[in-house]
Amino acid sequence: MGKKIRILVSDLKVEAELNESKTAQLISEAVPIQAKASLWGEEIYFAIPVKTGLEQGAREVVSAGELGYWPTGHAFCIFFGRTPASRGEEIRAASSVNIIGKVLSDPKVFLKVKEGAEIVLEKI
Repeated sequence: MGKKIRILVSDLKVEAELNESKTAQLISEAVPIQAKASLWGEEIYFAIPVKTGLEQGAREVVSAGELGYWPTGHAFCIFFGRTPASRGEEIRAASSVNIIGKVLSDPKVFLKVKEGAEIVLEKI
């Protein structure tokens, strides 16, 4: 796998691993990144200073703990449960995202994050 990053938000410190995709590489080069968290169901997303398009393998249905990049909003996404677009128990992004990695622990810890919380991505 690729490079490890740490996600700092509220009192959480969550380690994640970026994959080898082009998008993940661009994000790794942009870290550290600081932003305000937005919530969409059980998804945290925030705009980052990376602009790129959809990659091969981009998809709407994701797994809990996966990290995505949403080209439409130039946003980094952390998926940990159902969103308003979900059908049944699936986790569905607003539109296709590039899968860029995954968190290395239980993603449900993100349930405590509030709208507008300060979020930081840093290299490990």
